Amino acid sequence: MKPLVPVILAGGVGSRLWPLSRALFSKPFHALFGERTLLQNTVLRAHKATQRRPIIVCNEDNRFLVAEQLRSIGVAWEHIVLEPEGRNTAPAIALAAHMALGDTDDSRLLILPADHLVEDEAGFVEAVEMAADASEGGAVVTFGVRPTRPETGYGYIELEAEGRQGVQPIRSFVEKPDQQRARAFSDSGRHLWNSGMFLTDARIALTEIAAHSAHIGEAVAASVREGRSDLDFFRPSNTFLQSPAISFDVAVMEKTARAAVLPVDFGWSDIGSWESVLEATGVDGQGNCFAGDVLPLDVEDTLIHADHRLVSAIGVGRLIIVETADAVLVADRGRAQDVTNLVARLKGSGRSEHLLHPEVFRPWGSYEVVARGERYQAKRLRIKPGARISLQKHRQRAEHWVVVRGAAEVTRDDEIFTLRENESTYIPIGVKHRLGNAGNQMLEIVEVQVGSYLGEDDIVRFEDRYGRTTD
Repeated sequence: MKPLVPVILAGGVGSRLWPLSRALFSKPFHALFGERTLLQNTVLRAHKATQRRPIIVCNEDNRFLVAEQLRSIGVAWEHIVLEPEGRNTAPAIALAAHMALGDTDDSRLLILPADHLVEDEAGFVEAVEMAADASEGGAVVTFGVRPTRPETGYGYIELEAEGRQGVQPIRSFVEKPDQQRARAFSDSGRHLWNSGMFLTDARIALTEIAAHSAHIGEAVAASVREGRSDLDFFRPSNTFLQSPAISFDVAVMEKTARAAVLPVDFGWSDIGSWESVLEATGVDGQGNCFAGDVLPLDVEDTLIHADHRLVSAIGVGRLIIVETADAVLVADRGRAQDVTNLVARLKGSGRSEHLLHPEVFRPWGSYEVVARGERYQAKRLRIKPGARISLQKHRQRAEHWVVVRGAAEVTRDDEIFTLRENESTYIPIGVKHRLGNAGNQMLEIVEVQVGSYLGEDDIVRFEDRYGRTTD
C-alpha cells in the first residue's frame, strides 16, 4: 500500500478572527482551545492517522513560527514548503504533491487545513482509513460534514441520494448560501458542509490539476524545479506566482470525474468566525463565553475575549467583544462574518493592525514596541536560551540596551562582553553589534532606539544563523 503523507496547509490569514488573528500571526498559531495551538493539534491528529512526518505548506513570513511550534511538541517534519505568496489551496496542494513524490516513487496525500477543530479524533482516524481505501481505486475524496445547523459561512456538497453511507459520488458543489437556502440545505439530508479536507493519490492530484487547470500545474512544477532548500525549509522559485489564486475545489473537484465524498460526523469546525469559537467553546447558563480577565454585569449571549487587560460589560447581549494589546472589536453576533470586511478596510487605509501584533515573533524570540514618539521608540526584547540576533548595524539609529532579566552576551564592534541584570550599554549609529542569550533562562532586554528613522528595514546584516536577508 502506498504511504499516506499528511499535508498541512498553514497559509491562511483567518481575517474573520481579527483582532486576534493577523497576517503575520494568523489563526493556526493561536491556542484557542487549551494549551496547544490549532496547528499543533492538526499535526498531532494527522500523525495519529498516518504515523508519518508531515509536509507543511506555509507563508514565507510564518516559517519560523511553524518550525518552533512543531519542535515544541516534539514532531519532526518531512518538509516545510514556503509559498512566496499565498495562491489558495490548489497551488499549495500541487506543491505538496511534488514534494511527496520527490521522497518516494508513489504516495497518497491526506490534506488538512491547519486551523480546523476536530473533537472526535478516533472518529477522524476511522474516516481517514475509509477514505484511504477509496483512494486506492483512484478517487479524489473530500470529507463532507453532516450539518448541525443552518450555516451561511460554509460551502455545501450535494449528494446523489439521501441516507447513503461511506464514500459516494458528488452531485454538485454549492457556494455559501443565504440564510433561507442554508436552512433548506441543513434540513434536506442531501447536503454536507464542505470541510476543505481531501485524501488523494499524489500523482492523480497532479494529473487532475494538469487536466483541468494546466496553468497551475505548469507554474508550480517549474517553481519546484527551480526551487532550493534553505536550512529547514524548501523555497519554490517565484515562478510559483504565475499560478492564479484558486481553490482545489474550483480547480479540480468541480470538474474531475474522480471526485467523491465521505460523509463524516467527528465534531468538525473550521473556526471561521468568532461565532464558531463561541459554539465550539460552549456557553454558561446565560449563553456567554468568557476568556481572560472579564467582569460582566447583566450580560447574556455574548462572547468576551480579553487578552491583555480587564474587560467589563454591563447590560449587553448578543455581542462579540475581543480585546488585544492594540485593538478592540465590538460586533453584533449576527455580523460575525463581516469582520473580514473590516479587516479589508484596515488594509486599504494603510494601517498595520491587520498585519501584526505589537509583539512580533522571530526565530530568536520576540520583540514588542512598548512606547513610541518623535525620533525614539522603546522595545522589549525576549531572547531564548542559546539564541542570538544577527550581527548587524544601523545607518540611522543608535540603541541603548538595559538587561531586565538574564545574562546577555554583547558584541560591539571588536568587543565581546557580558551584561547582567540592571546593567546597560550603548550602541552608536554604524557600529556592528549582536545580542545573545548567555544563560539558561529567557533573556529580557529593554531597548531604546533613537534616530531619524526607526523602521525595521534599517538593518545591514553581516552574519545570521537563521539564513535571513530581512529580520
